[in-house]
Amino acid sequence: MSPQKHLTRKTLPKSANGAAPIFAIVGRPNVGKSTLFNRLTGSRRSIVGDEPGITRDRIYGNVEWDGRVARLVDTGGIIPDDEAMIPAEIFRQARVALEEAQAIVMVVDGRTELASPDIDLARLLLKTGKPLFLAVNKIDTEALDAGAENFRRLGIKNLVPVSSEHGHNIGDLLDEVFAVLKFPEAGETLVEEEAEKDTPHRTHGEFKQYETRVAIIGRPNVGKSTLLNALTGSSRAIVSPIAGTTRDAVDEVIEHLGRQLCIVDTAGIRRKGKTHLMAEKLSVVMARKHLEAADVALLVIDATEGVTASDATIGGYAHESGRSVVIVVNKWDLVTSKRTDGKPPADRAIFEEQLRNTLKYLNYAPVLFISAADGTNIHRVLDTVSRVAAERRKRVSTGQMNRFLERIDFQRASVPMSKKVRIFYMTQAAVAPPTFILFTNRDVKLHFSFERFLENQIRQAFGFEGSPIWFKVRARNKDSAEK
Repeated sequence: MSPQKHLTRKTLPKSANGAAPIFAIVGRPNVGKSTLFNRLTGSRRSIVGDEPGITRDRIYGNVEWDGRVARLVDTGGIIPDDEAMIPAEIFRQARVALEEAQAIVMVVDGRTELASPDIDLARLLLKTGKPLFLAVNKIDTEALDAGAENFRRLGIKNLVPVSSEHGHNIGDLLDEVFAVLKFPEAGETLVEEEAEKDTPHRTHGEFKQYETRVAIIGRPNVGKSTLLNALTGSSRAIVSPIAGTTRDAVDEVIEHLGRQLCIVDTAGIRRKGKTHLMAEKLSVVMARKHLEAADVALLVIDATEGVTASDATIGGYAHESGRSVVIVVNKWDLVTSKRTDGKPPADRAIFEEQLRNTLKYLNYAPVLFISAADGTNIHRVLDTVSRVAAERRKRVSTGQMNRFLERIDFQRASVPMSKKVRIFYMTQAAVAPPTFILFTNRDVKLHFSFERFLENQIRQAFGFEGSPIWFKVRARNKDSAEK
């Protein structure tokens, strides 16, 4: 049995401390925590695979059960005594989750023998004094339930044999966990929405927008997680010099200029031939998915390496999917004030010119030079995101557009005679991204030079900073149009 509905972030009930109650899933690597998370939230938010250690950062989701909603946090696999860099960071992230959780679900693999990391972790969790539940996972049938009793040696009284993959006893686990969570007082109204298999793409929207989704995209190790931490003023994402540290998308909601920004740090995107592990391949797929669900993409470029072909490819993903784009040149301090290779400091104007030449299709995207590690110009990133998000949803009336058309000298557009069209009138059909329908005398695809000319004229007149502009052509009979 799995939950069928959930509440979106905008309708989550408020508890006494201003947030929905939280419970956490913890356990050693590869026991099925992410599968359980996806089962409880009715999503595919966490990457699941046979490789241990796929989840590293904290991943949040909503769980609805028996008419109530709680927040669930999935943590990376914990091995308490492992001092290696990334496992230590995973442990630190998990500690944050444990501190904010009202209840804890420890997951163990019911198909394996009890391991010493399980015993060490159970001792650690028992010391928290919080309600603790033991989910003995991979118990696919009732016939296997008896075998789960072997794990009572961990000293956790609340034991539930479950199968995250097949849903066995999931309802029993939720009943027990929800019984100890502190929910809002009776009388508060909750607004339910049907769960969707995938996050809706934010394009062509006329809906009321409750938050702006911002995806941080780029190659591995350009500083995306450091940027997320700098923007949110937290240590939300694991940061290390090891490329590919982030695998699941990590999000955090902040408020800026009276608007909510949900900032998502995605995994570094690399070419298909450069990804070998299954988790890496999945993380790239998920990064593309989160990009397509965003309103604004922050394309992060490493100033020390310059603009690469991979940067151009990743920017192309954002452009083609209709996302607004802000180009963020990170580590600028390392090529200017902190340069150590004896070369003169980099010139901003020259760097931006080279960037524009490589990313010509993103000529509408503002460029910011920052240092995420030092916090330099971080405030400008948030200001620019808010401005670009507003431009993305700007609407021009048909009257304004037709008066605009009357002022344009289309003879200046260098278009082959066979591709020339006459525009009778033009209207904005949608926002996010701004999309215009041209009613013309011929049913032909707009020549790229004509489209570029028209786009430049629209930007000069109406703005739309940071957003691509889409055109659609509708042919009309010329004679009937002139009558």
